[in-house]
Amino acid sequence: MAEEKALNDQMRARRQKMAALQDDLHIDPFGHRFDRDSLAADLHEKFDGKSQEELEANPVKVIIAGRMVAKRGAGKVIFADIRDRSGQIQIYARRDDLGENYPIIKRSDLGDFLGIEGQMMKTEAGELTVLVSHLTHLSKALRPMPDKFHGISDVETRYRKRYLDFIANNDSLVRFQQRSKIVSAIRAYMEKNNFLEVETPILQTQAGGAAAKPFITHHNALNIDMYMRIATELYLKRLIVGGMERVFEIGRIFRNEGMDAKHNPEFTTMESYAAYWDFKDVMDETEGIFKAAAAVVSDDLKITYQGTEIDLNKPFARKHMVDLIKEQSGVDFWPEMSVEEAQKLADDKGVKYEKFWGVGHIINAFFEEFIEDTLEQPTIVYGHPVEVSPLAKKNADDPRFTDRFELFIMGSEYGNAFTELNDPIDQRARFEAQVAERENGNDEAEAIDEDFIEALEYGMPPTGGLGIGIDRLVMLLTDTDTIRDAILFPTMRP
Repeated sequence: MAEEKALNDQMRARRQKMAALQDDLHIDPFGHRFDRDSLAADLHEKFDGKSQEELEANPVKVIIAGRMVAKRGAGKVIFADIRDRSGQIQIYARRDDLGENYPIIKRSDLGDFLGIEGQMMKTEAGELTVLVSHLTHLSKALRPMPDKFHGISDVETRYRKRYLDFIANNDSLVRFQQRSKIVSAIRAYMEKNNFLEVETPILQTQAGGAAAKPFITHHNALNIDMYMRIATELYLKRLIVGGMERVFEIGRIFRNEGMDAKHNPEFTTMESYAAYWDFKDVMDETEGIFKAAAAVVSDDLKITYQGTEIDLNKPFARKHMVDLIKEQSGVDFWPEMSVEEAQKLADDKGVKYEKFWGVGHIINAFFEEFIEDTLEQPTIVYGHPVEVSPLAKKNADDPRFTDRFELFIMGSEYGNAFTELNDPIDQRARFEAQVAERENGNDEAEAIDEDFIEALEYGMPPTGGLGIGIDRLVMLLTDTDTIRDAILFPTMRP
C-alpha cells in the first residue's frame, strides 16, 4: 500500500507541474511539431574527438529533441541527459542564459520530452554536452519512469509493456532496431538475387505446408471455418506453377501449440522458392542470407552466442544425417532394414518411438537424440528420411531419403529447405500417408490439399525451397536466449 500511495503522490505532483505549465507559463503540456537537425549518435560521432578548445574556437549550433532520462543540479544550473532513437547526450542549462525560458527545465520531470537549441561544448570532465540557448516543452509524462527491471514480475512487465522496456533498457531498444536491419538485409539479399517479394493469404480454408496445429476461426459472411496459416509454402509454390520463378515472403505464421524459450504462437518466417534449383543451390542461398544478416551486427561475421563464438564467415559444414548418426552413436542406418530391426536399434540405445513410426521416423529420432544438441558451428544436415519430409523430393540414388536439409547452429534449427516435390502423383501418396498418420494418432500430420495437387498437375518446374525462422535468427545474432526478447509483443497470458 505504501508503494501504491507513493506512486499516486508522484503522479499527483506531475499533474500539478502540468497545470503550472499551462497556467503560469502558458505552454501546452503535450506540445506541437518540432524540427530538429541532429541526433545524439551523430553528435557523438562528429564531436567526441574534438577538444574543449576546438569547440569554443569553432562554435556549432544544433537542435535536438528527446526524452529527459536524467537530471542533476538545481538553482541556477541544471545538467540533464536527453535520449532519442539513436542514443543519449548531456545538456547544460543555465538560468543566466535562458531567463524566462529556464522554468521549463526546472519544472520538467524525468520522462518529459524536450526540444533543445544550443551550442556544442565539452565540460571540464571532457563530456560532450549541448549548452542550451532555448528550450521547448514537447510532452509531459504523467507517470514516473521505470527503474531498471529486476525479478520475474518485472521481466513479465518488459514483455507486456515493451514501451517501458525500451525506456529502462536501451539494449532492448537496440536489439529491435537491429532486428529491423536484419530483415532489411535479408530482403536486400533476396532482391539482389532476383527474387520477387509477394504476399499470400493469412486466412486459409485449409491449413497446410507444415506439421502443426492451426488456429481456427469463423468467417460469418461465408459461414465457414477458416485457419490462420501455419506456413506460406503451398501458396508460394502455386506462384512457381504460375511462372513467377523466384518468389519470397517474410510474414507472420500462427501455430496453436506450446510456448517456451524458442516458441511463440505467432512468429515470423522467410520462405523462398526458385524454379530450376535444387537443394544444393538453396544451401548456397542459405549461407548468403545468413552472412548478409550477420553483417548487420558484425563486421567480420563472427558473433558470440551465450558465451560461444560462432564464425559465420567460414563455409558452412555439410553432412548427411545418417553419417552424423553413425559418427556419434555408432549405429549405421545405411543398410536397408525392416521397421522391427530399426526398433531394436532404438531399444538398444534407449531411443523412444511411436508404434506407428516407420524406419525414417526412427532415424530422425536418433538424430534428435544424439546429434542435434552437438552442432554448435553452422552445419547443414541433409538426407532427411522421406517419412518426415512429405513435401520434399526423393533422392534419386536412395529414395528412402529426400533432397532436404536443415541448418543447425548452437543445437537449434535455423533453416529448413529441400528440392520441392513436383510430382502430383507422389504428392498425393505423401498426403495420404500423412492422413494415415493422423488416423494413427499424429494430430499434427497434414490433410490432403486437393487444390494444391491440381496446381501441380498443371506442371511445376524443378524447384528449390527454403524456410528460415526470423525470430530465432534475431535471437542468434543479438545473443538472447528467449524468443520473447526477439518479438516486440510476445503472446502473454492475460
